Amino acid sequence: MTAVVTYYLSQHPSINTFRWSHTQSWGSTWSFLVISIALYLTLSSLLHLFLSLLVKRGRPVPLGPIPALHSLVMSVVSAVIFAGILLSATAEIKETRWFWRRSKTPFQWLLCFPLGTRPSGRVFFWSYIFYLSRFLHMFRTIFTIFRTRKLTFFHLFNNSILTIMSFLWLEFSQSFQVLAILFTTLVYSAVYGYRFWTGIGLPSACFPFVLNCQILLLGCNLVCHVGVLMLHFMKGGCNGIGAWVLNSVLNGVILLLFLKFYVQSRRKYGKQAEVREFVKDKDL
Repeated sequence: MTAVVTYYLSQHPSINTFRWSHTQSWGSTWSFLVISIALYLTLSSLLHLFLSLLVKRGRPVPLGPIPALHSLVMSVVSAVIFAGILLSATAEIKETRWFWRRSKTPFQWLLCFPLGTRPSGRVFFWSYIFYLSRFLHMFRTIFTIFRTRKLTFFHLFNNSILTIMSFLWLEFSQSFQVLAILFTTLVYSAVYGYRFWTGIGLPSACFPFVLNCQILLLGCNLVCHVGVLMLHFMKGGCNGIGAWVLNSVLNGVILLLFLKFYVQSRRKYGKQAEVREFVKDKDL
């Protein structure tokens, strides 16, 4: 059973022969990225405005089991991506270690790709799948608008920037993406599993589960970004460092917005802000 799972997640020919290409990979062009983000922002804003005009303010629109099913799908997809890139990274390290073992450890390779790395092979296949999953993730914005009648700038900005960053990982073979995908999909599988659990009426946690996961993910990303910067100057350079700089700036903006939103919520609602603002409405 383990051999079968390993084959289909890291050894299958379609995975091994993958190559990020503007002509062969769906959604791989800059024009597609720009148009899709613009459509996401426009449709979300129009839907929010439309509901504000037609439905009484504060009244949620019931969606039945659809949000719970979406959470289940996202949890399973995230778990598959996590397993796939973990097995693929392990296999990639075993097969290519002869090339970089004198200058890097396996963990350093996860943080800092050697210069000249191209977006092809099993690791970048799962990076591509993660990029595509970002569009599936955007449906949660629609559910949030219907159920809470709220649409915040942070929500739109966060989803848009994370999609852009996942595109840059592939376009520039950016370092650090393996660990970023591992951390993110692990957290997503837990958070969406929890949302499915509560969405079907089962009891919720006695602590702000989603908030804690968000803080854990941001903390891990921050530590790894510091590691990439150190390796870039100590080990002769990391591939895609220009995209990494932009990635770091965008992550910094997300972190600042997150902290600002959290502090404002605490001031407005007191200690119950964690439950009201983050567990119910907060998005990763």
